[in-house]
Amino acid sequence: MSESAAIERLLEIMAKLRDPDGGCPWDLEQDFTTIAPYTIEEAYEVDDAIRREDWDGLRDELGDLLLQVVFHAQIAREAGRFDFADVVRAISDKLVRRHPHVFGDVAVSGAEEVVGNWARIKREQEGRDDPLAGIPAALPALQLAAKLQKRAAEEGFAWPDHGGPVAKLREELDELLAVVDEGDGGAEPGAAGGRADWELGDLLFAAVALALASGVEPEGALRRAARRFRSRFTRARDLALAEGLDPAGLQLDDWLGYWARAKRLA
Repeated sequence: MSESAAIERLLEIMAKLRDPDGGCPWDLEQDFTTIAPYTIEEAYEVDDAIRREDWDGLRDELGDLLLQVVFHAQIAREAGRFDFADVVRAISDKLVRRHPHVFGDVAVSGAEEVVGNWARIKREQEGRDDPLAGIPAALPALQLAAKLQKRAAEEGFAWPDHGGPVAKLREELDELLAVVDEGDGGAEPGAAGGRADWELGDLLFAAVALALASGVEPEGALRRAARRFRSRFTRARDLALAEGLDPAGLQLDDWLGYWARAKRLA
């Protein structure tokens, strides 16, 4: 089956699922809002398959993500807003516009200049004066912080090297510890808007700045750290179980001992 025929079959299946006469009751109940969480979830599953180098899984996850695009396009077509062809046409036109070094006569020195040109062309085409406009507030917090800082850096608002972020990180840590020692200045522990909440946010934001200055993508770094924690915790727990101990009854010193052993086994 050709690529065009495969896409056409998928569009026909989606249309059938949304057909009021004989379609799927669940699919018929959905709208943009109810489908959006699935779209985000599928994007994360694509990311997970890539990180695990599960290529068969990636094929399936990409299909699930493509389904989300087709689903949204079908809902839009029914509402008379746009259809799948409009989506494809729009992204195709955008790619041509934003790659003048490929589809035009612009010369670039390398990937860094390509990124700069992309950002400039995007701002011009969107008529955007505010460099922070258009950044989705619903992004995961680390990604949002990184995106804001990258956009600000395009305007020249960035540390020249990692020394600035290091100093800022230490400053914010000292301020957070001072607030914690004071008991959060009277606010409820962990309350949004409390002083500890404020200072911790500043600390994390400074950590993002240090990550970017060091060439590290903070979202991916934290996810890798979380995976390491999961693996080592599971291994430490298994070591305790293998010795006939109940993990729930372990003291912290015992846990740390098993953790050190698990770390050596990693």
